[in-house]
Amino acid sequence: MPCDVGQDAVRAAELLRRGRLVAFATETVYGLGADALDERAVARVFEVKNRPSFDPMIVHVARFEQIEALVRGIPEWARALADQFWPGPLTIVLPRSDRVPDLVTAGLDTVGIRVPDHPMARALLEQCATPIAAPSANPFGAISPTTAEHVLSTLGDRIDYILDGGPCAVGIESSVISAQDGQCVLLRTGGIPLEDIEPLVGSVALPDPTAESDTTPHSSPGMLARHYAPNTPLRIVSAEEVAGHLAANSDARIAVLLGAPLSGVDRAAALEVLSPSGDLRECAASFFAALRRLDTARPDLILATGFPNHGLGRALNDRLRRAATGGTA
Repeated sequence: MPCDVGQDAVRAAELLRRGRLVAFATETVYGLGADALDERAVARVFEVKNRPSFDPMIVHVARFEQIEALVRGIPEWARALADQFWPGPLTIVLPRSDRVPDLVTAGLDTVGIRVPDHPMARALLEQCATPIAAPSANPFGAISPTTAEHVLSTLGDRIDYILDGGPCAVGIESSVISAQDGQCVLLRTGGIPLEDIEPLVGSVALPDPTAESDTTPHSSPGMLARHYAPNTPLRIVSAEEVAGHLAANSDARIAVLLGAPLSGVDRAAALEVLSPSGDLRECAASFFAALRRLDTARPDLILATGFPNHGLGRALNDRLRRAATGGTA
């Protein structure tokens, strides 16, 4: 039986305190929340999502001061980023305290923490008075949810409540940053662009995408080779190649995902244009919802064009690359 959907943060907080699971809106995507200090509740998240135990979760708190009990010290670089970007779509990875269960961190000695910037999420955290561990509220590896309806359609019969905060404004997951050997590393690109982070902490390294294993603990969520993926095969092509692919495969039902309008796509079985002007913020906000609509149309193939590799475009290209099954053409 589907769970209830509503805007009752008091009810949602009570359910979390009782070890139940609540999906809730954030500015990035909807999260599937459990009391981060209740290992049995956290285990239910892994079970419901079919999430591998090597993938750590992000812990959400209402205020900066609440992270002190969850970590072993807060370095200056982390304070500078928190002062600038919290509340907001930035996760900071720090050495964890003994209060954080091993299951939350996939056994790692670090924990990722953020303060979300969404009134519904903030109300829930204030009412709950406990940190909330929350990966995206979808089956593991599938398209991330950005509305309550997305959550209801995939996990609605397996969780206890959905706290509906409307469509997510940012639309892609948080950026995840850590420090290794004295240098900050952007483990996952996301809602805070690299170009906004570096003025505060100096040069920031990007991880080697080939260095992460799909069977050992990850330093951040969202680092599997295939992730955020539709059921339909997806191939990344250049804007110049779209019309040619459609003409050469006229017998196939091919859907197209574009960041900006493009001519020559009349043959597409389904079409999603993320922004009339190619604005990267608009593209990010509508990306997952558009990809889900194309997948629901059940085409034979989705063609997607890449984005300028700067600002939020870097994060969008990362999501496309992990969603692609046909590679780049």
